[in-house]
Amino acid sequence: MNLLLWGTQVDESLFPTLDLIKEIGFEGVEVPIFNPNPDAWHSWRKKLDDLGLHREADTFCGADTNLISLDVAVRDHALEYLKRCVDCAVVLGASKLMGPYHSALGLFTGGAATTDEWKYGVEGIQKLADYAQNQGIVLGMEYLNRFEMYLTSCGDELTRFVDEVNHPNCQIMFDTFHANIEEKNIGDAIRKMGDRIAFIQLSENDRSTPGKGNVDWDGVFKAIGDINYDGWLSIEAFSQKLPAANIWRKMFDSEEQLMRDGLAFIKQKVSEHLSVASV
Repeated sequence: MNLLLWGTQVDESLFPTLDLIKEIGFEGVEVPIFNPNPDAWHSWRKKLDDLGLHREADTFCGADTNLISLDVAVRDHALEYLKRCVDCAVVLGASKLMGPYHSALGLFTGGAATTDEWKYGVEGIQKLADYAQNQGIVLGMEYLNRFEMYLTSCGDELTRFVDEVNHPNCQIMFDTFHANIEEKNIGDAIRKMGDRIAFIQLSENDRSTPGKGNVDWDGVFKAIGDINYDGWLSIEAFSQKLPAANIWRKMFDSEEQLMRDGLAFIKQKVSEHLSVASV
């Protein structure tokens, strides 16, 4: 379960929510890293260990931490910020740091990525992947839709990016929300990315309860089986508590109901299409 459902205040006030997530039946959580101080995450590791919850880490970058900035000082700052996020993932006990941090979220130039911007992104992630490898962390690159990011906005672009990084610790985190906007066929996109996919976020077309919208879930789960994916499946859903998602109307009854309904739906699809999966 992705903790962004409860917004950006990721601190110990969420610990009772972790108890509920465990009680409902989830086996793990995605923890957003907004505080890049590794010392902030020791209590989280203890709590998650006590609950027996697996955990992975997510982050994203803004204008001042943009790996494809034309300003070398900004690029250097971005790399140092992301290295600290890797350090936080280590303290947390995660094995992955995931997200669209190859470039800045919501920052546009009015055109497509230039050759230099692409090169800066590839070089920055290559350096980060070297650092992450030494720390035992795998990077999970994510593409976002065209309204949120321009360096990569579809599976083909992200696949080319990851292939050019060409590092064993740089893989793909796949999100059905963005694919539902950008891909001609979500299942075909999954099959093309294949074994580069290291993590899958299951997100409905309106970011509410999986199974309540128009995503082609049968096509998604068939493709997951076709590539023999046996990694984690995570629900990523948002509410008004995450202003960056621009959701201004109530999309579900409660976070608890979303989790219960979403988990039941995913388990149903897993039983129909897959033999093994962790949620």
